[in-house]
Amino acid sequence: MPPKFDPNEIKIIKLRAIGGEVGATSSLAPKVGPLGLSPKKIGEDIAKATGEWKGLKITVQLTVQNRQAKVEVCPSAAALIIRALKEPPRDRKKVKNVKHHGNIKMDDIYYAARVMRPRSLAKNFSGTVCEILGTARSVGCTIDGQTPQDLIDQIKDGEFECPDE
Repeated sequence: MPPKFDPNEIKIIKLRAIGGEVGATSSLAPKVGPLGLSPKKIGEDIAKATGEWKGLKITVQLTVQNRQAKVEVCPSAAALIIRALKEPPRDRKKVKNVKHHGNIKMDDIYYAARVMRPRSLAKNFSGTVCEILGTARSVGCTIDGQTPQDLIDQIKDGEFECPDE
């Protein structure tokens, strides 16, 4: 027989969801079912919490305590950059292989780097900025009319100065 469930124990579950959409309850059930939670209700809570990330794949952290789930959104660097491009939400079933052309400001990169800083492996802030610029390069956008690779090279050479935080 399994051990008795402790109601005060805090469980953390991380999963990927599409912003603003109710995910398949069949994928949620094995994760939240053993904790005594309804997958349908959790799916609706996730859809409500990720409403402003409509159409983007986003990481969601569920903190479960005493059979109550709290939903937190943990955006990835790519999601922050695509959101900064201000593209209209797309229909995932019809539109495939989207190329994200566009130009974003360096302030958007700094904002994304500040959000990602706790999860970054870089020693200092300029390293985190370089990580975000690498993601911007893979997304396919430009920053203030320059390619992200040029900015990374300028930061490494010391020609471009990053703020300390």
